[in-house]
Amino acid sequence: MKAATRQRRLSLAAGFLALSPIGQMALASAPLAAPETPALSSTLPSGLPGLPSLGEVMQRNLSTGLAINGFDPVSYRLGAKPAAGRPEYELLQDRFVWRFASQANLEAFRDAPDIYTPAFGGFDPTGIAEGVAVESDPSQFAVIGSRLYLFRSADNRQRFLQNAELLAQAENRWSAVLRLIAR
Repeated sequence: MKAATRQRRLSLAAGFLALSPIGQMALASAPLAAPETPALSSTLPSGLPGLPSLGEVMQRNLSTGLAINGFDPVSYRLGAKPAAGRPEYELLQDRFVWRFASQANLEAFRDAPDIYTPAFGGFDPTGIAEGVAVESDPSQFAVIGSRLYLFRSADNRQRFLQNAELLAQAENRWSAVLRLIAR
């Protein structure tokens, strides 16, 4: 369930509870106190980038702030399987925390991030081709030419590799999908 939908449902439930006799009794017996409104940024662990914002274009794990779930983006081009990044090789770039398997990979990314950053912000290109931003699984990937593509599933990956038109459709729809992304 999307966060906005969940928030609306919680808001409606709280409204109904406040209007019910049980809710009114609970409110009447509760002591009055000033509502706590801590600064949102102060509740985040130090070292993490700010909260996601409207128009964010890179997929990241919202609980950790890690781009592509902490996988090393350089490792996709070095071997058959992507490597998990390590906390000691972290880089904060463009509001995203990237992890790397080695210092050399971190430096390669820092020198040329456009080469290693996944296409379509790390979203599944088959979803983009359909006009939807679909979260991907970093273990499902393909490097085609000079671009890294991440997919939701092995089936989506296979479908993308077999149908060259999907890439053209995704390229055509990316700007429209980009405007819809609110994370």
